Amino acid sequence: MRICVVGPVYPFKGGISHYTGMMVRNLKKEHEVITVSYKMQYPKILFKKEQRDFTNDSFKIDDAQFLLNTANPFNIIGTANKIKKMNPDLVIIQWWHPYFAPCYKILKTCLGKIKTIYVCHNVFPHERFPMDKFLTRMVLKKGDGFIIHSSKEAEDLLGINKNSKYEVTPHPTYNAFKLQGMSKEDGRSLIGMDNDRKMLLFFGFVREYKGLKHILNAMPAILKENPDLDLYVVGDFDGDKDIYVDMIDSLGVAGQVKIIDGYVPDKEVEKYFAACDLVVLPYESATQSGIVQVAYGFDKPCVVTNVGGLPEVVLDGKTGYVVEPYKPDELARVVNKYFAENNEAEFSANVKAEAYRFSWDRMNEVVARLAQKVK
Repeated sequence: MRICVVGPVYPFKGGISHYTGMMVRNLKKEHEVITVSYKMQYPKILFKKEQRDFTNDSFKIDDAQFLLNTANPFNIIGTANKIKKMNPDLVIIQWWHPYFAPCYKILKTCLGKIKTIYVCHNVFPHERFPMDKFLTRMVLKKGDGFIIHSSKEAEDLLGINKNSKYEVTPHPTYNAFKLQGMSKEDGRSLIGMDNDRKMLLFFGFVREYKGLKHILNAMPAILKENPDLDLYVVGDFDGDKDIYVDMIDSLGVAGQVKIIDGYVPDKEVEKYFAACDLVVLPYESATQSGIVQVAYGFDKPCVVTNVGGLPEVVLDGKTGYVVEPYKPDELARVVNKYFAENNEAEFSANVKAEAYRFSWDRMNEVVARLAQKVK
């Protein structure tokens, strides 16, 4: 099958770029794949930070074509015409935010009868805004097929079009961050942490819905049973850092919370996941999260909340723990349980045993099945 994949790839930053690169690389094992990425992803007026990261080319797609200017209708029409000349059997488009609605609406219209599958990282955005449902419906109602990563997302999709053809499959594992094969000791040496301490990791962009405040509120109870523990908060606070610093000080846990503020280049990711014992995602809401799949790439268990698709990927008591959101006492209870029962080896083995369920080879099977459905 000749497939055109549309979405961000290296050197664009972020999890969607990593995902697209891994998807393209794996689809190439069985199909002829054309990769169309962006000439311009977001206008600087909307996204003022640097959008590219050239430090780690392990996600690079050598033959990617950077054609699409998402804000230029004439460019979008021209890109659609170039894709049509490539004569693909199927176009796969990454969808995660309504900003792309006008671009993808034009693209899909110009592609005509070519079958189009949307990979929905989120049907609706995490942080809702006026018109987001209208913009999302405008695009997804016309899709031929959809890849969804949680049953909750499937419900949202069916609310747009009850006749949608779709496949639900877990978000595949990111293992491309294992650049050096670091041991826990290697990682801790690089971050300056003693080997005899315990480490929790909160990783990624710090947003209100990700619930950092809940694991901070859990820290006094965690430290009561595990005084030799540190929580590392690694990610971009986007200007909200002072709120959390004040909270940390008021809780009296400043000595045990380490903040690494700012975007983490791909080549720096490995040391934090290699070094940690347990990854925490105390989200207030979610669809799914690539952070769990990065953790699984390092055989690390996760504590997640019972929101969105998170309980579908973390097996409670086996590959981590699932607790109700907004409950710091529950977060403290399972973290203390993990260390009291010395569950590291067992949980790590369970993560490895789940490898096929989260494999990119399984994603190839999903694409093939869906392609038959929309044929």
